[in-house]
Amino acid sequence: MRPQDRYKSTTAGAVSANRNYKDTVFRMLFSDKKNLLSLYNAVNSRDYTNPDDLEIVTLENAIYMGIKNDLAFIIDTNLYLYEHQSTYNPNMPLRDLFYISSEYQKMLDQKSLYSSSLQKIPAPNFIEFYNGSDPVCDVFEHRLSSAFEHLSGEPKLELIVTVLNINEGHNALLMEHCKTLREYAQYVAKVRKYTADLSLNEAVERAVDECIKENILADFLRKNRAEVISMSIFEYDKEEEEKKLRKAEYEAGVEAGEKSGIQKGVLNTARHLLELNLLSLENISRATGLSIDELKELQQ
Repeated sequence: MRPQDRYKSTTAGAVSANRNYKDTVFRMLFSDKKNLLSLYNAVNSRDYTNPDDLEIVTLENAIYMGIKNDLAFIIDTNLYLYEHQSTYNPNMPLRDLFYISSEYQKMLDQKSLYSSSLQKIPAPNFIEFYNGSDPVCDVFEHRLSSAFEHLSGEPKLELIVTVLNINEGHNALLMEHCKTLREYAQYVAKVRKYTADLSLNEAVERAVDECIKENILADFLRKNRAEVISMSIFEYDKEEEEKKLRKAEYEAGVEAGEKSGIQKGVLNTARHLLELNLLSLENISRATGLSIDELKELQQ
C-alpha cells in the first residue's frame, strides 16, 4: 500500500483513517532497529549498542484474522515476538502460537525434518506491550494452557506471554531505560486526554502538536505527522469498537445467565409441586408454563 493511500484529507484539512490500514504507531516507531534495540535492552536489562546485532524477521504475510504480528527479531540466538495491544486480549498465546509456527516454518524451509540430525531453532520469547484503558497490573502473564478444556495434569504444550503495562505511570524502571517507549506512553495519554472534550481528529492533531512543542517524539512526529495522525485515529476507533463489542458480549452473557437461572427456578418449582402431589398436571402446567410432556419427563 502506498503511504498516500493510508489516509485522506477531510474538508477541514484534518486527516481521517483509511479503514483498511491496520498498522500502528507502536509498530512504526519500533520497526526502527535503533529504537527496537533500546526497547530490547530495557526489557532484558542488557546493554547492546550496535543495532546490527539485531535481525528483524517479522513476517509481513503472517496474518491471522486481519491482524499481523507486530515485531519479530533475533538477537543473541533468541527469537523475540513483540506485540502491542490497546485492549485486553487473553488469546495472545494462541495467536503467538500461529506466528511462531510460521517463523519456524520459514527458517526450516530448505531443511529436512526427516533428517537424523536435530534441527536447531532459536528459543522463543513472547512479550505483549499493553496500553489499553482497562486497569491491569504492571506485569502479568497469559498462558496457552488457560484455554485448554478439561486439562488434566501438566499441559503437554505451553506458551507463556509476558504482558507489560506501558501506560503512563506504570513500569517506571522500564520507561526510565527506554526513552522512546516513555515518550510513546506520553503521546497516547495526551490523545486519550483530549478525546474527552474534542472530536477524535482534533484530539489527535492537538496531541501531535503539543508533543512536538514539548519535544516528545518530536523528530518522529515531524517526519511522519500525517501517517501518525491517520494511524492514531484508526487505533483509537478500533479500541473503542472493541470495547463496545466486549460490553455487548458481557450483556448477552448476563442475559443468558438470567434466563438460565429463571429456567432452573421454574423446574425446581415444578419438581416440588409434583412431589407434593396436590395438583393435577394441568394445573402445574398452568402455574409453571411447562408443557404436560415436560412435566411427565420430570416425574420420571
